[in-house]
Amino acid sequence: MPPVRRLTAILAADVAGYSRLMGADEEGTHERLQAHLRELVNPKVAEHRGRIVKNTGDGFLAEFSSVVDTVRCAVEMQRGMAERNAGTPLEKRIEFRAGINLGDVIVEAEDIFGDGVNIAARLEALAEPGGVLVSNTVHDQVRDRLLLAFEDLGEQQVKNIARPVRVYRVRDRAGPAEEPFSAPPKPLPLPDKPSIAVLPFANMSGDPEQEYFADGMVEEITTALSRIRWLFVIARNSSFTYKGQSVDVKQVGRELGVRYVLEGSVRKAGREVRITAQLIDAASGAHLWADRFDGSLEDVFQLQDNVAISVAGVIEPALQAAETACAVSRPTDDLTAYDLYLRAYAMVLASARQIPEALRLMERAIARDPHYGPALAWAGFCCHRLFHDSQSENPAADRRKGIEFARRALEVAGDDPGVLANAAQTLAYFGEDIGAAIALIDRALVLNPNYARGWNISGVLRLWAGLPDVAIGHAETSLRLSPRADVGAALTLIGASHFYARRFDEAVPRLRVAVEEYPGFPQPYRVLAACYTHLGRLDDARAIVERLRAITPVVVPDADYMRNSEHRQLLLSGLRLAAGEET
Repeated sequence: MPPVRRLTAILAADVAGYSRLMGADEEGTHERLQAHLRELVNPKVAEHRGRIVKNTGDGFLAEFSSVVDTVRCAVEMQRGMAERNAGTPLEKRIEFRAGINLGDVIVEAEDIFGDGVNIAARLEALAEPGGVLVSNTVHDQVRDRLLLAFEDLGEQQVKNIARPVRVYRVRDRAGPAEEPFSAPPKPLPLPDKPSIAVLPFANMSGDPEQEYFADGMVEEITTALSRIRWLFVIARNSSFTYKGQSVDVKQVGRELGVRYVLEGSVRKAGREVRITAQLIDAASGAHLWADRFDGSLEDVFQLQDNVAISVAGVIEPALQAAETACAVSRPTDDLTAYDLYLRAYAMVLASARQIPEALRLMERAIARDPHYGPALAWAGFCCHRLFHDSQSENPAADRRKGIEFARRALEVAGDDPGVLANAAQTLAYFGEDIGAAIALIDRALVLNPNYARGWNISGVLRLWAGLPDVAIGHAETSLRLSPRADVGAALTLIGASHFYARRFDEAVPRLRVAVEEYPGFPQPYRVLAACYTHLGRLDDARAIVERLRAITPVVVPDADYMRNSEHRQLLLSGLRLAAGEET
């Protein structure tokens, strides 16, 4: 008789760091785990019409007839665990990792088998403590049915499964960046000067392919406002976490810690552009100003200026419009080059995997306008990231190109903080004078003290120079200016700074969150693995290395960008031991 089969949704979960917890307190860990299962997990599974197939010592396997019920159960379980762990020291917390798949399984009396189960188990192993990962089949079924966000982690090669699996991380839209399923964050205090966030403008062109153009418009308006020194301007990446959502401006004000919010839309039809914008008081919800700006595509930079000047004029009538107009540079007059740049810029910000294509587009923009400063600077940055993320196919050529692009960018940079910052980081990474690079980033921050990414780069350069405590302060400034985006980059920097200062216990929680926030980038995995090694937690270090190998085959990279030889050796020795290489 053939085996009994059925299509089912599978939830696999286990306890992160279970061996370490048992080694520290065997009886206490067992009792607490059983209490969590009895009081939270089992009731949640039953509530969502699932069944526990089996317990696995440090976790469980459950099946459901509904994919929606499965994801709801996992999310509510993780929220419940976050509440139960509140107040518990980090080293004693029991945190589940969860993976969900939809598949055809073989059914026996007390177990289920098949690739559907194996994939769920592999996703669970890839998940962060407190996190939920789902396969593409699950994502396709639930993405329009649940008020959750799904972060595409790309295709992952999982053990004993022939084809790669596309993986998505489940995000609780109501939760803060630090933890995936925790209580809403406290409102941020208002700065001591007028503060504003520019939300993503709606693309009214009727063509989804024009989304990048609307996003680029917001980027330029944000940049223009950022250069007004008496304004506190939230970074574009944090504002863009609200993209595609129906938002309450009062909530935006609380979450970003700003007094004003700018909303708007962009309509591009042929060579004509229309921008509409409205300025809102986030505390009261009152509309302070609204206007419409029409012009031809050839006048697009003037339209951006007009919006920025009008907004600034409403917030501070004493502002002289000329100050704003003079602060905005004209990076190029070639609109095709500008279009290529906007496409590439969107890719650079999306994921590490898109950087090779972003570089190709930047190079096309540079071919049209060899003096296009931002494109040159970002092209150099792309070359540096190809190295740093172990994606370079021709390291010697990419190094030469990166240095050349950065130097050419500086020749035309003028007072553009973004060009100065990208060029500084690229040149420092490729071994040029670190002092000169720091001088460049300092100049960029004088020109634009609201430049969140600039503060992060400044911290990175200080860390590379061997100044971890200075780096932490600059990273924290970056986080305040961009509290909802680039969190992974800032926490990677803060965690790495504690690591190099040998404050390993302070580094671990930051790096764990950084891995969660920055899943496609190798660096936080590498520093976390080395940190675990130096703490004597070799099993945890090797688990992180296993996850790192899913991103890149290069576990132990060159680290010549670290000017302090002791810092460099601290990282490499920890990584080599974690990877099983000779020290």
